[in-house]
Amino acid sequence: MTKKDVDILIVGAGPVGLFTVFEAGLLGLKCHLIDNLDKIGGQCAELYPEKPIYDIPGVPFQTAQQHVDALIEQIKPFEYEISLNERVDSISEDSNENNITQWRVATSDGQEFITKNIFIAAGAGSFEPRRPPNIENPDALMENGVSYAVQSKKRYENKDVIIFGGGDSALDWTVELADIAKSISLVHRRDAFRGAQHTEAQMRELVKQG
Repeated sequence: MTKKDVDILIVGAGPVGLFTVFEAGLLGLKCHLIDNLDKIGGQCAELYPEKPIYDIPGVPFQTAQQHVDALIEQIKPFEYEISLNERVDSISEDSNENNITQWRVATSDGQEFITKNIFIAAGAGSFEPRRPPNIENPDALMENGVSYAVQSKKRYENKDVIIFGGGDSALDWTVELADIAKSISLVHRRDAFRGAQHTEAQMRELVKQG
């Protein structure tokens, strides 16, 4: 088992984890990021790289992947390391002197970190799709029209698209794909949604337009 001393151990290499590297770098602190995915960027890179983001201060429009790329560019001046395809298995107290705790963190790849600071930026955690409860083995159709995330908008050009859900992603993709899909049907169990009001208003306007 390899053992490393780090200033800050960051669990999660999504946007929050990456920005933590930047803030820590300004203070002269070195970070090590750990992520269970095989790429940097968290949900933005894994689930919806082409999804538009409009609520970043000072940035009128940016796709999720562009946001990740900008954060990676931002932390280039600073020293940090990343372990991908790896998860944290345990966190335990290593020592305590003058009320300052040193933590011992063990990972699935046999690494061991000693640090005073653990920053958990795991977001929603490991990504598990919400499968339709009344459809037997929907994953069998994964390569035949069924998907749990939009990796590429081009895949839906001139297609009849049915979106199941009532949250931000369902509303966002209903609006975003409306211009390129042959048709869009949004299916939800009730006429009330959990997404942003502005996006819901855009969706309802599309419904009025037919």
